[in-house]
Amino acid sequence: MASQSHRILLTRPADQGARFADALRERFGLRIEITESPLIAPRLITPTLPDGPFDAVIFTSETAVQAAQSLTGLPRIAFTVGDRSATAARNAGFAAHSANGDAAALVGLLTQARPGRVLHLHGQHTRGDVVGHLRRAGLQAEGVVVYTQEPQPLTPLAQHWLDEAQPVIVPLFSPRTATLFPARRTITAPLWLVALSPAVDHAATFAAARRVTAARPDAPAMLDAVATLIG
Repeated sequence: MASQSHRILLTRPADQGARFADALRERFGLRIEITESPLIAPRLITPTLPDGPFDAVIFTSETAVQAAQSLTGLPRIAFTVGDRSATAARNAGFAAHSANGDAAALVGLLTQARPGRVLHLHGQHTRGDVVGHLRRAGLQAEGVVVYTQEPQPLTPLAQHWLDEAQPVIVPLFSPRTATLFPARRTITAPLWLVALSPAVDHAATFAAARRVTAARPDAPAMLDAVATLIG
């Protein structure tokens, strides 16, 4: 790869990282060089569910949809934070309604739809307090953890990039990865941060030579944000 290509370090979980890497290569071609170093790896768990029945489930990630497939007695109506999780839910047999946004958009959708008693299936680390907002809006809502996210070390190539002088573009998709990313001794490379949302940017407390936040919390907007950095 040409020496002037832009380095992009992807820290998403493996499946999502590979999908975004493909989208980056399709858009930017030989202008970029990518290495994938997931900072978290999901591990599904089987929880004890709250007493039912429930009228709908809530998914704020594709991993939660995956975990739901091993659970019994769930309603087949789902509300999701975005289109990716909605597609995953439909593929798993749910009638899914997408908020096409963030946690606030999801709460707004549910507050308007008022589907009855709802169960939020989520990871151990979550933001947005979906259940709390729904309860304050008068909905019956419960939440349960169905997976955890275990920290992973950076790969040797990722560490090598961060030890050199060439800038490294770091797209971050969650406050969790933004918090885990700088957990290393030193970073020599200038960091160009691309944050999915203001919440992710706020969680990224490390120094960055350049920072940009996506216009919307989705992958196409993240691609556009990367484009503003590489020209």
